[in-house]
Amino acid sequence: MLMYSVELSLRVQKFLDKLDDHISERITERLKNLSKEPVPSDSKFIGRENNDKLFRYRIGDFRALYKIKESKKVVLITKLDKRSKVYNCD
Repeated sequence: MLMYSVELSLRVQKFLDKLDDHISERITERLKNLSKEPVPSDSKFIGRENNDKLFRYRIGDFRALYKIKESKKVVLITKLDKRSKVYNCD
């Protein structure tokens, strides 16, 4: 089975750094699981952007938005926030 690498955007890394350690660790562990299974049953396909598939992944009160870059075997976590904020456009 081919493994994907999981990469965090700078915005996601900064967000994780601000969280309490135990919450940050829980989220990071769940995100690492995407390397083995990039589309777990509790993720939801939300669209496409330049040939990359976009997904939403629920982690407790938080939502991670991510892209799967098939050609490079990369799962790129683009956004992470509380459910009420993650979908707001910048």
